[in-house]
Amino acid sequence: MGAVKTWRSTRGYSLVEALVASAILGLVMAGTLGLLQSGLRAYRWGSARVEAQQSARVALERIAKELRDAGYDPRAAGIEAIVAAEPARVTFQRDLDGDGVVDGTSERVSFLLRAGDSVLRRDAGAGAQPIVTDVRRFALTYFDHAGGPTTDPAAVASIQVEIEVGPAEPPITMQTQVALRNRRG
Repeated sequence: MGAVKTWRSTRGYSLVEALVASAILGLVMAGTLGLLQSGLRAYRWGSARVEAQQSARVALERIAKELRDAGYDPRAAGIEAIVAAEPARVTFQRDLDGDGVVDGTSERVSFLLRAGDSVLRRDAGAGAQPIVTDVRRFALTYFDHAGGPTTDPAAVASIQVEIEVGPAEPPITMQTQVALRNRRG
């Protein structure tokens, strides 16, 4: 067996070698940090978009479900389906308990977006509760039986609901058209 050669120098590293190694390590770390920050930024942006899209979808589904029940009148007491038909507010009613009288605290509902506010609210007589936040636009378009636009609450047969939400650019825009099932006439 022969003597084992060692390739390691016993004198260590020079100052120049240590500075070059530190500079290279610093550049690698700075590049890694930049990639990590851009990845986190992309994740936050995507997460905010997904949340805005889900919130808009839930709000539209809830509005559509409740609007389909507008005018429900099991006793044929002459309940009007739509009480107020405004561009950013709809008020409708239905006789859910079948007593022939509309209770203003549970059977008359409004969906509204107040001017300068970014919260879409549902008001069923006990105060307006938030449905979705970060709303940029809430637009309601009313149509009669012939499909023409109308502003007369008694003539409304369907409603187009459009909502634009999102803290990130571009905003999420969704819309649906709801036919009133229980409209008289």
